[in-house]
Amino acid sequence: MESVMGVIWAVAAVVVVAAAWRTLDWIWWTPRRLDRELRRQGLRGNQYRVLHGDLKENVRLSKEAKSRPLPLHCHDIAPRVLPLFHNAIKDHGKISITWLGPYPRVTLTEPELVKEVLSNKFGHFVKPTTNPLAKFLIQGLASYEGEKWAKHRRIINPAFHLEKLKLMLPAFSTSCGELIRRWEKMIPNEGSQELNVFPELQDLTKDVISRTAFGSSYEDGRRIFELLTEQIQLLIPAFQTVYIPGYRFLPTPMNKRSSQVYNEMKRILIGMIEKREKAIRMGESSKNDLLGLLLDSNIKESEVHGKSQNKGMSTEDVVEECKLFYFAGQETTSLLLTWTMILLSMYPNWQAKAREEVLQVFGKSAPDMEGLSHLKIVTMILYEVLRLYPPAVFLTRKTYKAMELGGITYPPGVILSLPLLFIHHDPVFWGEDAKEFNPERFSEGISKASKVPGAFFPFGGGPRICIGQNFALIEAKIGICMILQHFSFVLSPSYIHAPHNVITLQPQHGAQLMLQKV
Repeated sequence: MESVMGVIWAVAAVVVVAAAWRTLDWIWWTPRRLDRELRRQGLRGNQYRVLHGDLKENVRLSKEAKSRPLPLHCHDIAPRVLPLFHNAIKDHGKISITWLGPYPRVTLTEPELVKEVLSNKFGHFVKPTTNPLAKFLIQGLASYEGEKWAKHRRIINPAFHLEKLKLMLPAFSTSCGELIRRWEKMIPNEGSQELNVFPELQDLTKDVISRTAFGSSYEDGRRIFELLTEQIQLLIPAFQTVYIPGYRFLPTPMNKRSSQVYNEMKRILIGMIEKREKAIRMGESSKNDLLGLLLDSNIKESEVHGKSQNKGMSTEDVVEECKLFYFAGQETTSLLLTWTMILLSMYPNWQAKAREEVLQVFGKSAPDMEGLSHLKIVTMILYEVLRLYPPAVFLTRKTYKAMELGGITYPPGVILSLPLLFIHHDPVFWGEDAKEFNPERFSEGISKASKVPGAFFPFGGGPRICIGQNFALIEAKIGICMILQHFSFVLSPSYIHAPHNVITLQPQHGAQLMLQKV
């Protein structure tokens, strides 16, 4: 008996020692080794603080920044939106080290280096997965790597071809038309009415994505949006701290509720998917919405290659892509429209130019695809808004093997931060007026707008460029055109200019505008 207990204690001791060794390696030896390798090559940055790195400092700086709104017409928003990165670049240079917990993070602000990272076709730079709780939010095409990413991209691509997007135009117009009618009832025939357009435009794009993705109205998809919103609020605090391995299995209130939300979303979407799959297999049309096109493409993929080879997507895979449709499809365009209305309120001369162009092309008729292609001023404005206020303010990649970039060899395990916001605002690339609203810079297109190529990438770049960028831009053009046809708008006295980052770049206190019928 004593010998058996001795063996058990010996095994337990080995397990404890091994766990302690791994923990020490994770929070001390590996970070210190990576730090030495980077600094040896001339990089500078923040000093590593055990386990937390810069996470606590980032929370403190962000809280401080959020307490101080910006002056109206101030577009120098980086110090407020990304204060930790801003301070690191100011103190240590454009290529500087910060710490995401025990993981070194190097900020790259040279467009050619960013292009090299995003253009990599061999998976040498991968999406970092430092927090497993992210799986409860959204996965799908945006987070996959390797063969799984290639398969999903191949299956999803047909749904976003321009010819397919043209078929969704009536859904875009229907949703926008309902918004216009709702606003017309709220706004008097004479005088103006204050309206916080941010939640209004969120409702618009939720309705659009529900119709175009699932063939239903926003009311039918309301529960999924509610659950996604709740999940984001649940998980944001977890993303601001170091993830301790195994934490997600603990029965904490947050973990339990997050799991419940995840399972409810999954149940609703599986019901929608299975119903639609059954209809398609019974010979019904797959419809011209994203889900129908996706399922149709997925069924064809499976039939061509055979399920035994696992060439199609599983139901769980389709669920994750649907969640991505919901979140990315709604969030990007609602923010683009919101910041466009805010900036056109700040610059009435550009609002007048845009309205004149819209009325010249469409009159008071609903926009069509042919007319959208002739909108030069509206397109310039949307690009300039995306430059100054990109929905995603930075992208991240991680090295999984030693990689050379710009004369620096990055060892495995280094996170590369690609800050769109800093590059989009840099006078070296955009001229002395880089922090000013000047759509004229895009008068000859994107390629000639900046002094160096690759300085404008609001939808990412390379083979992983956002698959929905044409969808978002078409929706935004239709939305802003129909709003300009019916209303003029200026900033309300209650508007507070306070951009802040909550996964995406949002107006912290809303977007209060004074609207008037035209």
